[in-house]
Amino acid sequence: MKHKSEEQPHEPHVNPFARLPRCGAKTRAGTACQRVAGPKRRCRLHGGAPGSGAPLGNRNRLKHGRYTAAAIAERKTVHALLRQAKAHLKIMLE
Repeated sequence: MKHKSEEQPHEPHVNPFARLPRCGAKTRAGTACQRVAGPKRRCRLHGGAPGSGAPLGNRNRLKHGRYTAAAIAERKTVHALLRQAKAHLKIMLE
């Protein structure tokens, strides 16, 4: 008859979490975090939770369109026209 420890699928006295990847983020103490890493290679405390963090790429700029190339070019054009208008007004008032 086998002992109970011989019937288990893993080795006795071995933590099944020991082989899982670790977070590795720098803690306030200066050492690496030893928690089990999540799907983003960090633990849930250091930004590895699903749904946390910024969107992939630079999709934040599409929220309002202020920093698209067309909007920037339009602002530059308007600014140049305003400078010209101020210069003409200054000449007219002299």
